[in-house]
Amino acid sequence: MGKQHQTPNPDKSGAATDPAWECEGKGACELKANKRFADKIMPHLLNMYGSCAKANDFKMYAPNASFEDPLTHAQGVKQIKSAFYSLSKVFGESKIVEYHIQESEIAPGKKEILIDNKQHYKIMGKNIDMISLIKLYVENGKIVRHEDWWDKKPLRNRETVGFPLVGRVMEMGRRGLMLATHAMMGFGKDPDSH
Repeated sequence: MGKQHQTPNPDKSGAATDPAWECEGKGACELKANKRFADKIMPHLLNMYGSCAKANDFKMYAPNASFEDPLTHAQGVKQIKSAFYSLSKVFGESKIVEYHIQESEIAPGKKEILIDNKQHYKIMGKNIDMISLIKLYVENGKIVRHEDWWDKKPLRNRETVGFPLVGRVMEMGRRGLMLATHAMMGFGKDPDSH
């Protein structure tokens, strides 16, 4: 949904009752910015995809949130941490280099955020640029599902392929790879914790 535009109250007499006004100090009033949830979390996502995530970057997820891309399916914050902490082990460089955000409220307290983006990776000295669509589902201010669609193609699973058994095998493969990654990364242990 688009941002609502409110005209500032020129005489400031309604400032105390209008939630768009924030007054501090000696009567100075400023119009509060109507920030999107995506604007708040984007620095954290850039850290995660940029291989420099810290424990604080994962506070935007609900405890049982899921992350899925064509290679992995992580369930819960600890597995999501392992998935992103492993990027620096696999790639010499990783980052989101361009992005465009679309945020929509799909029900009260529920949002869908689409981040159309270009990702850059370096592996064994070779540069790889990839177009991606990150889909975030937010409930009550926390991400509950994070999908990364490489080349903007839907994730292949039992609901998106013609033969459900093939999709189920693909799902199991992503789960198996995630469990191996999770074990290799210390079961979601933050690298800065001792």
